[in-house]
Amino acid sequence: MDIELLYFVGCPNWHLARERLRQALKAAGHADLEIHLRAVRTDREAQALRFPGSPTIRIGGHDPFPSPAQAYGLTCRVYATPDGLAGAPTVEQLVQVLTSSA
Repeated sequence: MDIELLYFVGCPNWHLARERLRQALKAAGHADLEIHLRAVRTDREAQALRFPGSPTIRIGGHDPFPSPAQAYGLTCRVYATPDGLAGAPTVEQLVQVLTSSA
C-alpha cells in the first residue's frame, strides 16, 4: 500500500494530517508503512498533480476523501468530520479508509 501526503509549505494543517495518519497506520496494523511526503511548490505543479489543496492524502494513488470541487491549486483543504469541518481527517476516518484499502 502506497501512502502519500501532498502539502504546500504554508499549510498549517499538514503536520496534523501526518501525525493522524501515523496514528491511523499504527491502529490499522500498518505501522511499518512509510508516509511519502510530497511538497507542491507551484500552481502549475498543483494543476499537473490534480492537487485539491493541502493536506491531501492519497492511498494507492487515490484520494479516499474526494471533494466535489474540481479546482486545483495551492490552497488549504478542509475535511468533513463527525465534529464538523476540519483541516485534516480524524484518526478514525483514516483507520476506516486504511482498513478498507488493504
